[in-house]
Amino acid sequence: MSPIVLTTADLLVAVALIVIGAALSFFLSLGLHRLLLVSAVRMAAQLALVGSVLLFVFGHASVWLTVGLLTCMFCAATYEAGARQHDRLGSGWHFGIAGAATVTGMLIVALIGLRTALQPHPWYVARTAIPLTGLLLGNVMNATSLSMNTLLSAITRERQAIEARIILGATRAQAMNGLIRQAARTALLPTLNQMAAAGIITMPGIMTGQILAGMNPLDASRYQVLLMSLIVSGNLIGATVAAYLTVWRLTDNRGRLRLERLLSRPG
Repeated sequence: MSPIVLTTADLLVAVALIVIGAALSFFLSLGLHRLLLVSAVRMAAQLALVGSVLLFVFGHASVWLTVGLLTCMFCAATYEAGARQHDRLGSGWHFGIAGAATVTGMLIVALIGLRTALQPHPWYVARTAIPLTGLLLGNVMNATSLSMNTLLSAITRERQAIEARIILGATRAQAMNGLIRQAARTALLPTLNQMAAAGIITMPGIMTGQILAGMNPLDASRYQVLLMSLIVSGNLIGATVAAYLTVWRLTDNRGRLRLERLLSRPG
């Protein structure tokens, strides 16, 4: 079976669906029509740009082009991972911790995948390394962001209880161990739900794309198992690293809680 190539007419059907959704939003006074149209235009422009860039990078087979594109992806993920929290660390620490945790979780599992199961030659070839990195980076970024957001909110809310534990002799890790576990569970919950529902309730996007591209369904399911395993492992690493680095930053060498290092957005 050959891949299904979409024509301009096929894309016009997709455009029509977006327009119909925007019209329904307008007539039902949902207030989503403008956001829906703007998001759709941004999505189309961004994906067309990415497709063009990848076509260029794949065609030139340059390790420096691959590294440059991956660096841009890392920088964007660092910003997005730290951009949406209400409570945040000051002086650049927030984005530094978000970026370090995201890149750490992604790099570990990406290298494992490239050096073991996938084994492209060379292992850093753009056609394999960039799509895998993009898939893992987006997921780990979300897990890192959820972990930091949950932990910072919990620390702000339970400040007195944390300080009481520290006064009674607990280390900073012991005083906030429950909050760290809660942050990690919250960060992993969407991925765990996705894994539990895969194949029974929903057909995962990776597997669906490969089947539409002509791959044997059983082979596609094997790829899905591998990639979901990499995703959940990367998410766990990223969320845990983000939580422990956040705790380290919000305490001093004597184990005292230092919430003056925490900033809050107004409102």
